[in-house]
Amino acid sequence: MRKKLVLCLGLFLFYQMGCKSNPHKAEKIDTKVENHGQISGDTTVGIKDGNMIVQKKVQMNEELRRVQNEVYELEDRVYGNRKYGSLGLYGVLRQCRLDLSDQKNGGDGKLKWTEPIDRITDKEDDYKIGLDEKEKLVGVSEEFLKDRIERFRGYKQVLMKRQDEYEEKVQICKADLKSQQSKNQKSND
Repeated sequence: MRKKLVLCLGLFLFYQMGCKSNPHKAEKIDTKVENHGQISGDTTVGIKDGNMIVQKKVQMNEELRRVQNEVYELEDRVYGNRKYGSLGLYGVLRQCRLDLSDQKNGGDGKLKWTEPIDRITDKEDDYKIGLDEKEKLVGVSEEFLKDRIERFRGYKQVLMKRQDEYEEKVQICKADLKSQQSKNQKSND
């Protein structure tokens, strides 16, 4: 009997610890702040448990939307957007390298290599196809909210690094083009 009690208690504690360590379970969060004043739409300052705090409280649908929009805008800045005809830094670099190789600018007519576009957000959703609760034919993809936010924050870090790299490459290419055009101009005079 004692072994069963210890086993049951052990299983209960294991189950309780397992639930608390699952980052995908929604837990209750005390957001009540006393004597609070609003700093901005989502940020307040006040007293909680006797401590002076600044609390930022966001709706997770808005936070996910914000992070995704930042990433998509950053990716368009780096790689351009075909739909709107923007080149992005990648397109500017490719055009600069074309201009650099052009014989009228003193180039040898051979295109300089540009690495292939590597859009990191291009991902096909895997849909589970079937009937929903209203008997409508639907496709559904699911992902844990925390995982999606972390994935997009990772994308943002990669794209910010690529933006810096492409900005530097564009500056180098433009400087090379200007130098090459200057040499070409002097030799034509």
